[in-house]
Amino acid sequence: MTDFGFLSAVQIAANYREETLTPTVLVDALCERVATLDPTLHAMISFDVENVRHQAMACERELAAGLDRGPLHGIPVAIKDIIDVEGMATTCASAVFRDHVAGRNASVVSRLVEAGAIIFGKTNTHEFACGGPSPDLPVPPAANPWNPGHHPGGSSSGSGSGVAAGLFPLALGTDTGGSVRHPASACGVVGLKPTYGLVSRHGVFPLAQSLDCVGGLARTVRDSGLLLNALVGQDPADPSSVSCPWRDCTNDMGKGLEGVRIGYVRHFHTEDLDAPAETVAALDGAANRLRSAGAVVEEARLPSLESFFSVNRVLLSAEGFSIHGSMLREQPENYGALARRALLAGAFLSAEDYLAAQKLRKGLMEQMERVFEQYDVFLLASSMEPASRLDEPQETRRTYTRQARTPFSVTGHPALAMMAGLSKERLPLSLQFAAGKFQEAMLLRVAEAYETLTELPVHPPQFSQPTQTG
Repeated sequence: MTDFGFLSAVQIAANYREETLTPTVLVDALCERVATLDPTLHAMISFDVENVRHQAMACERELAAGLDRGPLHGIPVAIKDIIDVEGMATTCASAVFRDHVAGRNASVVSRLVEAGAIIFGKTNTHEFACGGPSPDLPVPPAANPWNPGHHPGGSSSGSGSGVAAGLFPLALGTDTGGSVRHPASACGVVGLKPTYGLVSRHGVFPLAQSLDCVGGLARTVRDSGLLLNALVGQDPADPSSVSCPWRDCTNDMGKGLEGVRIGYVRHFHTEDLDAPAETVAALDGAANRLRSAGAVVEEARLPSLESFFSVNRVLLSAEGFSIHGSMLREQPENYGALARRALLAGAFLSAEDYLAAQKLRKGLMEQMERVFEQYDVFLLASSMEPASRLDEPQETRRTYTRQARTPFSVTGHPALAMMAGLSKERLPLSLQFAAGKFQEAMLLRVAEAYETLTELPVHPPQFSQPTQTG
């Protein structure tokens, strides 16, 4: 009896190299989990068992022949369905794109293929990565493995749900205002938004191009770093792509926290927004653990959350409408109600509004950089509350906006969300770390140190039954 669904990518790779596991055995077990659990979770939009098994057999032959492509060789990675995979539909969970089939891979998918990863199907998303859980789309909204009556966050909802439920060890998502970090927060996994421009977006359907990032979801911090290593690199096909000296971002893991300067942005969840007592206690407890492990932790102040929210709302609305305006005019009936309402807001913004938001954004970036001169990493809230019920849309709309992820989408800094504890309803509570631009190694060092300081459940108990093989 082996719980293949909850092996980390690191564990899978070690088992391959010790010849105690093969890609085909792993994939067969995961396909069985998808068949059993996904009718409840709706994490997948498209899943081709034969294609996945074909990839696994190819990886198995390569590994048997001594060809080792690196730490992701033979590791299944699921792809959010706004990211192109050659020969597969990119529907964006919308009737608008019902028949759209990608002619080639997005750059990030090509990098995964080069690294030997198994492309493990397409995951559910909010329509065009905006709106929210919507019952009027071609596929039902994804559910949260900790309690399928609750949402899994969004917009990378299927990626978060599937990683948490053990359907696959790694997944790609996108993050424009927190859409990788929100599902990580709701589902108790690790979600990393890298520095803006570090990872190519070529072949990814855009929402707001001055904000969009491709990020990853994983069950451990180290896995998250290994996935990022495979994705990084300048891409001439993406004008926002940047070149920077890059070394393995997992190299500093295990160095501990002695002398690391952590700014605890407590006012986001105690003044700007009023988080429940269990969230405050979880964050204060995290600060105390980090301090006891040798970090210098002190309260830090950033501009108000509302200033970041106002910038993000204008940029996302204006840029989103610039992409969808013609389709909204031609086929409004093919959009779900939530996405249609969100995207139409951009029709009422002026160039003056947009330029004013960009000016405010520049000022916020400058203020953030000044505070980062004092600290290596920020500790702060991610979601203020655990995930609400899917059948309570008003509560979902309310709690979706009660978060502290948006600041780092506005400024372009890397940020990581992960579990901070469990609520009284046994749903994940979350926290967030953020670091200076291109300081992903420091971000992962602190997050991994925190991970080792806690004894939190690593997966939802109702989905942790072992898969029997052999």
